[in-house]
Amino acid sequence: MPKDQNTKTAELHRMVMPDHTCPYGLKSKDLLERQGYEVEDHPLKTRAQTDAFMDKHSVETTPQTFIDGERIGGYDELRIHFGLDKPKDSQSDTSYQPVIAIFAMAFLMALGLSWYSFADIFTLRAFEWFISISMCFLTVQKLLDIESFSTMFLNYDLLAKRWVPYGKVYPFGEAFAGIAMTAGALLWIAAPVAIVIGGIGAVSVIKAVFIDKRELKCACVGGASNVPLGFISLTENLMMLGMGLWMLVRMM
Repeated sequence: MPKDQNTKTAELHRMVMPDHTCPYGLKSKDLLERQGYEVEDHPLKTRAQTDAFMDKHSVETTPQTFIDGERIGGYDELRIHFGLDKPKDSQSDTSYQPVIAIFAMAFLMALGLSWYSFADIFTLRAFEWFISISMCFLTVQKLLDIESFSTMFLNYDLLAKRWVPYGKVYPFGEAFAGIAMTAGALLWIAAPVAIVIGGIGAVSVIKAVFIDKRELKCACVGGASNVPLGFISLTENLMMLGMGLWMLVRMM
């Protein structure tokens, strides 16, 4: 049966070997189909076939997509072609996605705990849990690569600059305070810890960003972060400081 003249077709060459199926090949095929293309799939089943294809088209990677005889490229280039991403040279390094994910999950977990405990999501305890759970999630990001975090932290934290080991102590202090505040236990220790590290952190960020006008990456979500130092990092530290003060008030 002849093809419909309105049918859009794309030619896809991707690795499908017995011990390896290229995930980007699968993602390219799925993207093309979701964009309304009929895919002419050409699996490269051996290393020799793959090398021969790359030599023929002078490319270094697969998959490769061709549309109307024009080579588009791999999966990333395909997304740019369809306008889903911007070209690499125009993309900003800045990303708030990790922070949004952390705070969103912490917020939803706090609401869930509040509903389970009080059959009501809008409670003061839910707000407290939101802050303490956020602290725990942020700690996990730092502990994934504590060496990288502590190095980035030295760029702006005032105490870490004077006492270098503080860069590795900080995440454990934040973890302890977050866990204790979530449990409502050992607040007589957790509250002062949160006040100290939150207070020092807030002053450090204010000095680096708003006084010295430095453009730095925030270590708040780990050493590989592309989150700029500024409002988010200041918010994290003010949350800890405020939570610590609130817990002290509650104990009185």
